[in-house]
Amino acid sequence: MRRPSTLRPTALALVVTLTLAACSGSDDSSSDDAVESSSEEPATDEGPTVEPSEADEPTADATDDGAAGPADDAGSADKPDVDFPGEAPDELVVTVISEGTGAPAADGDTVVVDYVGVRSLDGEEFDNSYDRGQPFPVVLGSGGVIQGWEEGLVGAQAGARLQLDIPSDLAYGEAARSDVIRENEPLTFVIDVRSVISVPEASEAPTEPGVELSEGEGVDGTIFTDLVEGDGPALEFGDTAVLHFVYYRGDNGVQLESSWVNQPITVPYLEEQLLPGLAEGLEGMKVGGRRAITIPPEDGFGPDGNPQGGLPADTDIIFVVDLLGAY
Repeated sequence: MRRPSTLRPTALALVVTLTLAACSGSDDSSSDDAVESSSEEPATDEGPTVEPSEADEPTADATDDGAAGPADDAGSADKPDVDFPGEAPDELVVTVISEGTGAPAADGDTVVVDYVGVRSLDGEEFDNSYDRGQPFPVVLGSGGVIQGWEEGLVGAQAGARLQLDIPSDLAYGEAARSDVIRENEPLTFVIDVRSVISVPEASEAPTEPGVELSEGEGVDGTIFTDLVEGDGPALEFGDTAVLHFVYYRGDNGVQLESSWVNQPITVPYLEEQLLPGLAEGLEGMKVGGRRAITIPPEDGFGPDGNPQGGLPADTDIIFVVDLLGAY
């Protein structure tokens, strides 16, 4: 166990607690310019939207004046051109432009992608994530995106580039989304799969803190230990973390809350988004790891504790965090 020597967030970082509100996990929502489920009401002429993590805020709108022909790649160095079919596909066509590696995506997994979307008939672009500089997470099987994505991303591997040619009945059908996406509009996407984040079984959840309890006066500052060393990239400030956690009383080890009863949580790794002790304790954690973070009251819920959640005043807390992915 070691104490981090850097990163001492201020009390202003106590904005989001990962104990109750964040348990909605993948169901968190805000708008991004992509492909929401066709069961939603049609969007305005700003283009289609989807509802990913609250971390994602759109900075570019789909407009009505995209150039006809293949999508322009002027916005980003790795933004691909789209070789659109020029006719409406009769069924979903999935073309693997370049192969990926690792486990294929399945229902329940989070697939993190970048994409360009154009009309299949004339190649007019209506949206892309590259210009925003923010990859887009899709939880397969959740119904958050159009059916063409739900089906087309099954089996995708990290590092792959795919093209999805989607008939209108697997996109928005008779519902026009904008002046660009009209009624009965077939759509084509080129998608770069950044990562595939698998959801572990509930049986893999921790059953105890795994570290010495902080009885008596408790710990002097946040400390952490890696119960399992991850083998993926290290979490960095500004990343979006996909994680599970269990939260215990630090004095007696009683479990107070767990995200394992729901989907994993997607949360920005930013000081203002986390308890100060969590922001500190997650520093340098690697994807695939499990870490126990013991947090004193001043870095957690404050001296009054969280009585409604079962945490008395002046009591340490222990978070056991599994970092499933980061992007």
